[in-house]
Amino acid sequence: MYAIIETGGKQYKVEEGSVLFIEKLTAGEGEAVTFDKVLLVSKDGKVTAGAPTVAGATVTGKVEKHGKGQKVLVFKYKAKKNYRRKQGHRQPFSKVVIEKINA
Repeated sequence: MYAIIETGGKQYKVEEGSVLFIEKLTAGEGEAVTFDKVLLVSKDGKVTAGAPTVAGATVTGKVEKHGKGQKVLVFKYKAKKNYRRKQGHRQPFSKVVIEKINA
């Protein structure tokens, strides 16, 4: 059994027990999270697609931890003009373990 959910502007294929690194959620560590934007559910070989979401379907998970991703360097420069700007960015994420797919 698997489902496709949408969170943080992205879509993820999830199964029970799978681990996701998604855009940071407001829930604290150890708290339960419910995803109600379920786009597709496959159960016992039967696929149910939503228009746009599957009615009554939810996916529950648990926030394991919050963190930041690896640093991405942004370097701008203009040739022969002595213009250089260096900036770093670390994207925050939430590590979520999927516990149950309710469909």
